[in-house]
Amino acid sequence: MAMRASLLIGTLLLAACAVREQADFVEGPAPGTTWLPVLVATTRAPDPNQPIPGWDRSAEVSHGRYTVSIPLDREPGELPRPRGRTEAVPQEDFMLAEAQPLGADEFVSAVRAGLNQQPPNEREAVIFVHGFNTTFVEGVYRTAQMTYDLRLPGVILHYSWPSLGAPLAYAHDRDSALFARDGLVQMLREVRAAGPRRIIIVAHSMGSQLTMEALRQMALSHDPTLGALGGVILISPDIDVDLFRMQAEAIGTLPQPFLIITSQRDRVLTLSARLSGEARRLGNLSDARAVEGLDVTLIDVSAFSVGAGHFTAASSPALLNLFAQIGAVNAAFQDERAGSLPLLPATILTLQNTTQVILQPMTETGQRRLMPWRPRQAAQPETQPAD
Repeated sequence: MAMRASLLIGTLLLAACAVREQADFVEGPAPGTTWLPVLVATTRAPDPNQPIPGWDRSAEVSHGRYTVSIPLDREPGELPRPRGRTEAVPQEDFMLAEAQPLGADEFVSAVRAGLNQQPPNEREAVIFVHGFNTTFVEGVYRTAQMTYDLRLPGVILHYSWPSLGAPLAYAHDRDSALFARDGLVQMLREVRAAGPRRIIIVAHSMGSQLTMEALRQMALSHDPTLGALGGVILISPDIDVDLFRMQAEAIGTLPQPFLIITSQRDRVLTLSARLSGEARRLGNLSDARAVEGLDVTLIDVSAFSVGAGHFTAASSPALLNLFAQIGAVNAAFQDERAGSLPLLPATILTLQNTTQVILQPMTETGQRRLMPWRPRQAAQPETQPAD
């Protein structure tokens, strides 16, 4: 009976993967759409049924350029796919317009060419690392969606590790994330060789643990690539808090700024904590004292979370509009941490080398200015409203 149940679960997982892995291709530019190329490095093996990587693991890193067709008539944060319909429609769905494999040298050249097309002060490389339960094409689409909705500057890249893309495959994905550490380090070295002013990593969910392990690995091996990082943003990081502290201490000086976007309404992380026998994960912290002294900034977006609340920073229309309009994300990419954040209602908690920013939705009755980002020393934590 147990064997038959295992086979049934495995069959259901693979069936779910097959549907979500399917890439829909558009034949040419269509009205009401825009195209956006995404450069990708991956440790996924090729998919024998379509010209994109699948979910099998590969010890070799492969590269490619994937052009995404984005429908313009949609809410910010939405990533429509043709589920439940017979075929994709360019004006309604994210689709692929191109899937071009690249060699390692071609990948570096493509990154360099993209950087040279940017203004000198925007020649940065932004790498998105996806999270748990993500197929290859979903990761590429999400990278394009965030790039377009947030109007991110620089060259946007994606690291795709071999997630099975199935909600019941948590243990498989956790092992795959660890499997993919060397591949991420290799990608970072390749991007550094292209000569960006700095490299920014944006990691989601389980991809945050992969990112921290890669940074730790580079620190322990004294890899100079670590010094090329100009910022890290962890979105809903699915990491044990004590493990994160040990990783951060092993890394030493964390890339700055180092932002952790959290939500106490993140139901996925609540489930993850229960599966792990823990009370909390890094991504749903309510008290910044757990990471005090690590020189990080926590941004609490609980007030914007709906549904599962696991990707609020990239899927909440209200939050995306705020970020896009006032440059809250771009502010994280500046040379100095000093100065003021843009106008947003917020409450600030300051600790030793740690800051917690609790964001609130805008109201018509008024706005409050955030305090400066520079952390200040405090013997005891104190909560204060923004001015």
